[in-house]
Amino acid sequence: MKNNPLFTAVPTLPSLLETANHVDIKTITSDVPLREFIAGMISYSPSWLKFLYGLRWFFVRLLGMKQESMPQELTMRPKNVSFEVGEPAAFFTVKMAKEDKFWFAGITESHLTAHLGVVVEPGQPRRFHVVTIVHYHRWTGPVYFNVIRPFHHIVVRQMMKAGVQQPLRLQEA
Repeated sequence: MKNNPLFTAVPTLPSLLETANHVDIKTITSDVPLREFIAGMISYSPSWLKFLYGLRWFFVRLLGMKQESMPQELTMRPKNVSFEVGEPAAFFTVKMAKEDKFWFAGITESHLTAHLGVVVEPGQPRRFHVVTIVHYHRWTGPVYFNVIRPFHHIVVRQMMKAGVQQPLRLQEA
């Protein structure tokens, strides 16, 4: 996977992949720009997802961990998507990004570090490769992630669909 030409252009990605405990890549096509795609993904927050996040609160307590509260407002406008390393992106922090090429953000908790990234192939329509990379820190990392993994796949697919929707374009004008 690390020899995939999509990822050789993304700095430090091969080392993240090499040491990862879990990697998945999902792809979707659209004509939206990268900023709009990211804004749509991050802004995706239906009530069923908030409910799952509430269930997570109980689950992490059983594992002896703490959960920060979910940001109340996840609406992100394309113009507010940061490409600056260290800047916040909802509950993530931007780790590496290059305008119109790729964007990776991450979050570190006691049990794991998770990165969510988007690599875009140019052309019309664009191909967006959404990458999830997980590194476990303690025994609770794989326990936690394997319980949420089925939901993770559903959530990421739905986030991707939200990323290619048009409403954020109309709000931006």
